[in-house]
Amino acid sequence: MKSILSAEKTQSSVHQKVDVSTEISKIGIYTIAAAAGIIGCWAVVCLIAGIMNSGGPFQLLSNLFTALSN
Repeated sequence: MKSILSAEKTQSSVHQKVDVSTEISKIGIYTIAAAAGIIGCWAVVCLIAGIMNSGGPFQLLSNLFTALSN
């Protein structure tokens, strides 16, 4: 007996319905998150620069309280 192997090609496709407002919302969220990350990095750099210019973290706090009390 001869056995014959056959290969069948099947194709399937998936169609998703995408809502435009959802995609725009995703872009907005990513943009706001990126801006928040940049602002956060800028704040840390400014804090480090303030600590370096004032002579240390305790001196920075001392200068802050002096500025607020005047």
